[in-house]
Amino acid sequence: MSRDPPRPEDQAPISRIVAEVAAAFPGERISLGEMAQAFGDRAFGMLLLLLLLPGLLPGMASVFGTPLLILGVQMGLGLRVPKLPAILARQTIKRSDLLRLASASSKGLGRIERFIRPRPGFFTSPLGERLIGWLTAYVALMLILPGPGTNGPPAFGNIVMALGLIEHDSRTTLWGVVLTVAGCIFATVVLVMLVWLGAQALGWMF
Repeated sequence: MSRDPPRPEDQAPISRIVAEVAAAFPGERISLGEMAQAFGDRAFGMLLLLLLLPGLLPGMASVFGTPLLILGVQMGLGLRVPKLPAILARQTIKRSDLLRLASASSKGLGRIERFIRPRPGFFTSPLGERLIGWLTAYVALMLILPGPGTNGPPAFGNIVMALGLIEHDSRTTLWGVVLTVAGCIFATVVLVMLVWLGAQALGWMF
């Protein structure tokens, strides 16, 4: 007996969001500028999510760190719609890569995604969104700076924050904030230790 295809509301949030993006832009590649224009006040959350997903893959995170930093600062300053510099607005993502990342990420975030639903609260307010922005900017710095194992934990927490932002779910965003802060503390400690060990090594050599 044939089964009915899953309805959009039955899909995990990441899969549903990416499907929405893919449907809006049927071409082979999707530019960041097009997404920023198409999704209006949801564009920050959408772009954050799409830029953060590669952060879960080794070697890809630093490439997306700079646009993530710009978006985070803009959110922190209270902008409602992202304003990407032309050089970043022209950057594109392959639809096939986007769909692949969404599938892999939804498996890893499955337990969290089941609990996401619209829930107003502090983190759906303008002040809460500013806090999300500054945390995102710090995550971007962690992605840009090289360090073993320092990309995944902050990126994972920021993805949860982005999902909460898109779905207007203050509770999920709060959990994302907690995970992001923990991930950033871990990444910062690792980077500080690397700098300290490097300084010690130079002292021994000279």
